[in-house]
Amino acid sequence: MTDTASLCELEREVITCRRCPRLVAWREEVARVRRAAFASEEYWGRPLPGFGDPEASVLVLGLAPAAHGGNRTGRIFTGDRSGDWLFGSMWRTGFANQPTSVSRDDGLRLTGAWVTAAVRCAPPANRPTPAERDNCLPYLVRELGLLESVRVIVTLGSFGWDAALRTLAALGEPRVRPRPKFGHGVAVEVGRFVLLGCYHPSQQNTFTGKLTEPMIDGVFERAKKLGGRGQVRS
Repeated sequence: MTDTASLCELEREVITCRRCPRLVAWREEVARVRRAAFASEEYWGRPLPGFGDPEASVLVLGLAPAAHGGNRTGRIFTGDRSGDWLFGSMWRTGFANQPTSVSRDDGLRLTGAWVTAAVRCAPPANRPTPAERDNCLPYLVRELGLLESVRVIVTLGSFGWDAALRTLAALGEPRVRPRPKFGHGVAVEVGRFVLLGCYHPSQQNTFTGKLTEPMIDGVFERAKKLGGRGQVRS
């Protein structure tokens, strides 16, 4: 049984984190200036914790919050087009109770899945520095350690793939040699986990056809099988 109290404590720590001055300045500037389309909204403007089912067998790992997505709404992959693709697929494959994710109180529930990010603050140009990545790594290490039922890690893009390998090494899982390379649909066993690569559902990939709905759905169907749990949409 997952220690939900410790998950809540971790969430409080993440939300109040100010380890990276550049990221703190950027996320707060974005929240203050705002995009014209969201000028009337109050931005979150803080780091984002993961969310989902504490008994999840599948963890979905992204890069970082979007400046006007999660940094605005206060939930990862919420309020942007990447989230539309991600949760649309998770709904079709039975991990989510609805296909949309627009706000923290929109009723979205995940079953058998937990969604998080390697970096918890929105970075300028969506590019965290290596130091910022490393500052955030302990949060992911603790998070994965607390989510005792996770067996499959779906990494959205190569940044997530790299972060997952670093996290598993920090947790004491055996290192795979040669170091496995990221690829869409690539699956690698690392100790008691399976890493499963998926192209990131960014507009750069979805608008160009590099990632299609059948492709992302195929990854989540495979993740469901590998995780050994049959989620049912409600």
